[in-house]
Amino acid sequence: MSLRDFAILVGICVIWASNNIISRIVVTDFAAPPLAYAALRFLVVALVVSPWLLPAPKPLGKLILTAFLMGGGNFALMFIALQTATPSSAAVVLQVGVPMTILMSVIFLKETISWRRGLGIGVTVAGALLVIWDPRGLTLSAGLLLVALSCFIYAIGATMLRTMENIKPLQLQAWVGLSSFVPLAILTTLLERQGWPAMAQHWLGFGAAVIFSALVVSVLAHTFFYGLIQRYDAGLLQ
Repeated sequence: MSLRDFAILVGICVIWASNNIISRIVVTDFAAPPLAYAALRFLVVALVVSPWLLPAPKPLGKLILTAFLMGGGNFALMFIALQTATPSSAAVVLQVGVPMTILMSVIFLKETISWRRGLGIGVTVAGALLVIWDPRGLTLSAGLLLVALSCFIYAIGATMLRTMENIKPLQLQAWVGLSSFVPLAILTTLLERQGWPAMAQHWLGFGAAVIFSALVVSVLAHTFFYGLIQRYDAGLLQ
């Protein structure tokens, strides 16, 4: 990996870490419904990058599924998880995404891993196990379990993305926004309507969080990350 791309990756990680803290505040202190928060985030994304929607890359069905897995499916679970899991514990458990992504890349993309990377994977898994360790054995709260599930969903999406050709990062981001907003809007309408007044009570902070999450995290950081995924092994970037 070039020094430039490594610096971009570090910057992306800083933005993602900040987003976890902000999202935790939104779903706990603001008591905002997590699905509504995710839906509004991807609505803003879809509107901002809508000029890149067309012409739609093919196959369209695979594109929509990949976009949803890397967007709404992943983040909806993460926002729900942050209602009970702390950002620090979630950040460590997120590392289980490393072996998940690499395993899928090895199986489906025929990627290979060196012993050094294998050692690094072992260390990260050990760190994740340490977070959920209890003297009586391993415990996994509902929140941390959802974090692990979000990692699995994202790993599937990242692996599928590596098999798609001729799709530009902003074009993918446009489809992530659209493919995520529609199902999340339906789900929050069916499941969270009683929680919507909480968003109105904290409209300024909530609105700022949505804008940051949509523009800085999705349009900026994730667009750059999608570009890196298309140039490097998925396991390396994790």
